[in-house]
Amino acid sequence: MPVRHLILKRKRMNSNRKIRLYFLGSGEIAIPVLEAVSASAQIDLVGIGTQKDQPAGRHRMLQETPVARFAPKTGAPLDKFESLNSPESLAYLSDLELDIILVVSFGQILREPVLNLPKYGCMNIHSSLLPRFRGASPITNAILQRDSATGITFMQMDKGLDTGGIYCSFRYPLIGNEYADDLEKALGRFAAEHVVEVVDRVITARMKPVPQNHQEAVLTRKIKKHDGAIDWNMAAEEVEARIRAYHPWPGAYFVAANPERRSVIKITAARIIGDRSGMPGEILQADRHGWIIACGSGALELIRIVPQGRKEMGSIDFLNGFKLSSGMAVLGGGES
Repeated sequence: MPVRHLILKRKRMNSNRKIRLYFLGSGEIAIPVLEAVSASAQIDLVGIGTQKDQPAGRHRMLQETPVARFAPKTGAPLDKFESLNSPESLAYLSDLELDIILVVSFGQILREPVLNLPKYGCMNIHSSLLPRFRGASPITNAILQRDSATGITFMQMDKGLDTGGIYCSFRYPLIGNEYADDLEKALGRFAAEHVVEVVDRVITARMKPVPQNHQEAVLTRKIKKHDGAIDWNMAAEEVEARIRAYHPWPGAYFVAANPERRSVIKITAARIIGDRSGMPGEILQADRHGWIIACGSGALELIRIVPQGRKEMGSIDFLNGFKLSSGMAVLGGGES
């Protein structure tokens, strides 16, 4: 059963003109979309569903999802689902007589009984131009692949992983300096600009989804901590893309060591130096003018870093207390 938050009974709108919509979301990207549908005169936001509170942080304290923290601002009831597909949850949602369920970064797979429950099915807003980058990490992969554009896709959900028919997509250009967390927020705002119109067209104009070309599909997986380990054999452009793609978690990291000590370092900002070269991982410069490390091709100047156990700082500030010199080598994040 969902855990109810504050409001135990629902008051249904008398008007038959409004679209009865239930919102499912958990992540930060969902908040602008939720705000847009809650403010729409065309939509009756029947309720909001999110994941149950999860332990997080150093002390593993229970924390609400971003959507749960934002939900009270909408005035709609909030439900926290341990399993949306349980018989209790299904019966509960069935009683709401929904036109549509809108899903944005929810975090649970919806099974067919849930997908078939609303009159017009379930719609997902996916943060890529499907079928490119299906799965768990589309934003990260758009940056990793240095794509010139990404976007959002309004998709009819089916039992597959982002395989349903497409209602419409909206292209979002990339200029090559985007960080994953900032891009996620931007795509959330971008989706919010279109969501009310798309929902209305699906319900009132009977817009039909177009099947995806499955042969063009690119599948992404969930990001793991070890993905952030830097391989200095890569080209400088690839390493720099990883710095932005894995920000803020797990971060792009490596190990710096001198005879006295060593430190795991996350890079938060860097500049590509195309006309410098050396052995991959070789320190080409480490002084008050800059910290430059050779890559498989080109080199990378470290601008901002987070040393192990410390706050973010300029790389030169770090070098003032951690002596390194040209000719020394740094290690990849997975090396010891």
